[in-house]
Amino acid sequence: MALKNFQYNKILRDYDAKQLESKHKLDQRTELVYKTIPEMKEIDEKVISSSIESAKLLLYGDEKALNSLKKITKEASKKRIQLLEQYGFPKDYLQPSYYCPDCKDTGYIGKKKCHCFKQAIVDIVYSQSNIKTAINLENFSTFSYDFYSDDYVDPSINMTPRENIKKAVQTSRQFIENFDKEYNNLLLYGNTGVGKTFLANCIARELLDNAHTVIYLTAFQLFDILEKNKFGKSEETFESQNQFEYILDCDLLIVDDLGTELNNTFVSSQLYLCINERFLRRKSTIISTNLSLDNINTNYSERVFSRIASNYILLKIVGEDIRLKKLF
Repeated sequence: MALKNFQYNKILRDYDAKQLESKHKLDQRTELVYKTIPEMKEIDEKVISSSIESAKLLLYGDEKALNSLKKITKEASKKRIQLLEQYGFPKDYLQPSYYCPDCKDTGYIGKKKCHCFKQAIVDIVYSQSNIKTAINLENFSTFSYDFYSDDYVDPSINMTPRENIKKAVQTSRQFIENFDKEYNNLLLYGNTGVGKTFLANCIARELLDNAHTVIYLTAFQLFDILEKNKFGKSEETFESQNQFEYILDCDLLIVDDLGTELNNTFVSSQLYLCINERFLRRKSTIISTNLSLDNINTNYSERVFSRIASNYILLKIVGEDIRLKKLF
C-alpha cells in the first residue's frame, strides 16, 4: 500500500524509538549486573580484548585465531549464564528485548516487510487507534458470561443466552486456533448491545497478537471508502484505491454494524464485490449486524445473502442489552 512520505517516516521513527528504548533498557540491565556481579564485567572485557587480538592475527594470516576466539566466546557465554542464575537473574537477562522478536524492531525480515510493519501501515492509513484502544478493554480476559441470563430458553435457538454465548465463544476460539489452517468467515448477528462487537474485538486481539493483519471498519466507513474508490476525485480516488486493495488482501477484515449504512443498489453491489473478492483470495471476514437473516436477504441482493449463508459460520447472539445492564 502506498504511503505518503510523512506517514512512512512516522513508522520509521517509531521503529527507531523502539530500538533506542530496547538499547536503553539493556544498558540499564547490564549496569545492574556489573554492580551485582563484578566478575561479569571482567568476562565481557576479556571477550572484547580477545576479539580485537583475533582480528589482528587474522590480518596476518593466522587462521587458527578464529577458532580460538570461538572457544573463548563459547566458554564466556556458558560462564555468563551460570553467574546470572547463581545471582538470581534470568539466564536471558542480558539479551535485548523487542516489541517484535521476528524482525527485532527493524520492520523488515530480510528484504520483506515484517507483519508488524504491514499492521503499522494498516493502523496509520485507517486511523485504527480506536480498535487498539478497544481491544485493550475488550478481549477474552475481560469477557464475562455474567451478563447473559441462564434463566430462560430463547425459542429461536433453543438455548439459554448463556449456553448460546459459551458456544459462540468456543466457535470463535476455534476460528482463531485454525485461522492459518482452515478458511472460515463469521457472521455475528442479533439485537443491539448483546456483545457482537465485543466478541469481534476479542478475535481481533488474538489474531493481532499472533502476527496477523487486521482491519476494523464500521459499515459506514467501508462503504465510504468504496464510494470514493468508485466516484472520488483523482487524489481522493488514488488514496481510496490503496485502501481498497488492502481491504481485499488483509488477513482479517471486520465489518461492524452492517445495516446502519444508507442502503441502495450501489451498496449491495459493492458489498458483494468485497466479500466475493475476499472469498476468492481465501481471506477471512467477520461481519456483525443487528439485522436478522431475513432482513439481510431483503436489504441486500440474493447474491450477497447466498455468499454469506453458504460461506460464513452463522452465530446468533441473544440476550438483553448489556450496555443498559451496566447502567444499573
